[in-house]
Amino acid sequence: MTALRSLRLKKNADRRLKAGHLWLYSNEIDIQATPLKDFAPGEQAQVEAANGKALGVAYVNAHSLICARLVSRDPAMQLDRSLLVHRLNQALALRQRMFDKPFYRLVHGEGDLLPGLIIDRFGDVLVVQLNTAGMEAQLEPLLDALDKVVSPSAVVLRNDTSGRRQEGLESQIEVVKGTLPEAVELEENGVRFVAPVLDGQKTGWFYDHRVNRAWLNQHVAGKRVLDLFSYVGGWGVQAAASGASEVLCVDASAPALERVADNAALNGLHEQVAVGEGDAFEAMAALKADGEQFDVVILDPPAFIKKRKDTTAGERAYGKLNREAMRLLGRDGLLLSASCSMHLAPERLVDSVRGAARHQDRHAQILFQGHQGPDHPVHPAIPETSYLKALGVRVFRD
Repeated sequence: MTALRSLRLKKNADRRLKAGHLWLYSNEIDIQATPLKDFAPGEQAQVEAANGKALGVAYVNAHSLICARLVSRDPAMQLDRSLLVHRLNQALALRQRMFDKPFYRLVHGEGDLLPGLIIDRFGDVLVVQLNTAGMEAQLEPLLDALDKVVSPSAVVLRNDTSGRRQEGLESQIEVVKGTLPEAVELEENGVRFVAPVLDGQKTGWFYDHRVNRAWLNQHVAGKRVLDLFSYVGGWGVQAAASGASEVLCVDASAPALERVADNAALNGLHEQVAVGEGDAFEAMAALKADGEQFDVVILDPPAFIKKRKDTTAGERAYGKLNREAMRLLGRDGLLLSASCSMHLAPERLVDSVRGAARHQDRHAQILFQGHQGPDHPVHPAIPETSYLKALGVRVFRD
């Protein structure tokens, strides 16, 4: 084990670490004692309080706003194959406790004490995102550790995230182990899907809404359902499998809609599921103009608020989205309104729904408040690890 250089904090800058946080910002570092520019991107360092007391080990990137991320509170424990095996075993134990089949997010970054690392599991296929220079430096030890803990038949790197650009890393999509099967399948809530792991969004699938979909699935039998921002049909195809009489999936991506149709056919649901290509707002306007009405409308848009400065505009967009969706509900309908914007506070999504209902002179009753599933654990000291919100809302007229 190589000796690590010290990263010294300013006085009182250790408070967040002591409270459980894993991040350090550049303005918390004593750059006179330990200049950040001296560290290579991804280099590990021993973090020290202002008085020299060792606080743990972190990897460093002076080019990132978060200049260091803690990987261990034991100053003698560096991030290497051994620690990766240990953390992966901890993560796997949680998933095996929660799920009876190997389809889940295996590692959720800081939530699993592995900052910068995302791994989604599709049976024997793993899709990995290395979002930081510190994790990028651990690629070979990580692949060895995954072999020991999971023994995957194939590993895909989906290193094409915006976070990598902020870390000064190149974009890359590559199969780094094994050969991908022609179709990478998963099962969620008893329904089969094919995930586009090489060219789909993120890792190809969004496991985070599993619990929220399971709730909605209980309330769609015999209903006419509109699934906006449908992607490959996670919500809509499951609704059809749960007895919805008719489902319309709308997305701006033609390839995504082709996969909706494929996933519907995979489950024998092609007659119940139709698709429509286009912008969600334009599609809603056209449906309203045609006099269409639905019993259930699902809103699961991409993040409208990617940065804090986007909050005001993003909140307006969520408000408009919910207003237009409610116009398409019958007298007594169900709205599933979701947001994956970390910067949107849960109460602000409630405000969007409340304001939309009042705008339509309707009543709203919140029946369900959901968040990300247990394979996306929230680190209690890091609010950023809690990002997903979902509201099940009855919308009705007197």
